[in-house]
Amino acid sequence: MKVNDIMARLEARHPGEAEFHQAVREVLSSIEEVYNQHPEFKKAAIVERIVEPDRVFTFRIPWIDDNGQVHVNIGYRIQFNGAIGPYKGGIRFHPSVTLSTLKFLGFEQTFKNALTTLPMGGGKGGSDFSPKGRSDAEIMRFCQAFITELWRDLGPDTDVPAGDIGVGAREVGYMYGMYKKLAREHTGSFTGKGLSFGGSRLRPEATGFGAFYFVQKMCAVHGIELKGKTVAVSGFGNVAWGAVTKAAELGAKVVAISGPDGYVYDKTGVNTPEKIAYMLELRGSGNDVVAPYAERFPEAVFYPGRKPWELKVDVALPCAIQNELNLEDAKQLKANGVTLVAEVSNMGCTAEAVDFFLENKMLFAPGKAVNAGGVACSGLEMTQNAMHLSWSDEEVDERLHQIMSDIHEQCVTHGKEGDYINYVKGANIAGFMKVANAMLAQGVI
Repeated sequence: MKVNDIMARLEARHPGEAEFHQAVREVLSSIEEVYNQHPEFKKAAIVERIVEPDRVFTFRIPWIDDNGQVHVNIGYRIQFNGAIGPYKGGIRFHPSVTLSTLKFLGFEQTFKNALTTLPMGGGKGGSDFSPKGRSDAEIMRFCQAFITELWRDLGPDTDVPAGDIGVGAREVGYMYGMYKKLAREHTGSFTGKGLSFGGSRLRPEATGFGAFYFVQKMCAVHGIELKGKTVAVSGFGNVAWGAVTKAAELGAKVVAISGPDGYVYDKTGVNTPEKIAYMLELRGSGNDVVAPYAERFPEAVFYPGRKPWELKVDVALPCAIQNELNLEDAKQLKANGVTLVAEVSNMGCTAEAVDFFLENKMLFAPGKAVNAGGVACSGLEMTQNAMHLSWSDEEVDERLHQIMSDIHEQCVTHGKEGDYINYVKGANIAGFMKVANAMLAQGVI
């Protein structure tokens, strides 16, 4: 396999899909050497098959707002790879949603799910609809219209969606309610459901919790004491909230959170129950700004239009959206002596930033490993639904902690380069090998 040849063909076949191309190139660059040691992979054209989704659904979603106005949005579901289990991945409602975005997310999800050790394939879906500023009734009608087009292709052993940006417990509830009505069955066809109808405990916190369990393992392996370390977090939504909550529990001090409007620096730490709870209040306000935090807590300072990566901190955690941390940010972090960078958002760093971290032997871990706690907890929800039972917080947390430990171990096993651990290479090889071997065993299908 020659990465440039594969990429040239992929870019010609799917022009203009920059995010998707970026994700594919990162994985193929990491696994090229290992892949070429397996002639059976080449014979079965594993790479050529693995970079193409199994199927892509695109559909229009007409819906009516509270004033009787008809709107039309575009909906997608990418069933990317089902070699190791039913397709599993979130649904995102955001104006930035495109086919390229969802293909990159579905591709990443395939390897992320493989790393969890749970039997889940990779998928992703969404729409360019924005819930912001919409009434509950409008959001309900949109969710019902979305699932009306998609429900036949979902199911507990076929495709199991969850939430993502713009899709929380409310939206999942509306979609699952319509799915249940149309399918006439109450099964685990969605995760992220409410606790009263099959949801798992700790699901809202799982991505952030799992990220810190992974960071904790990174620190332990490298002889770093996590307690007392300062942390900069981007975002203030569900993922960032979970990360901040677990950071406080483990004794680290989050000094920055951010939004599209800028970032807040709180030298005393976002580590009290009141401050952490206020993050939920900010998220629920629908205003998508973080500035009010500094008004609520006068010890904090708001820096409009700037990113928290300019701060001198020990740990940097991008938790918001893809490509939010660029090369200049990476250079600033290094200059400030950052100890560790871990992507909690999907592909949170640009390719140039990742290359900089690796070239400088900095401690860096990719999203497909760090943020796998969310989908891991979704997998645990699927298990509970199949068994018709519910585990306690302690049981779910124990399983989540073990899964993140196992993911870290896989990254170390496959990512060792002398004294340096290349977590990007380790995560990509570990995830790829599991999916590739499953595809090989199942023949050319």
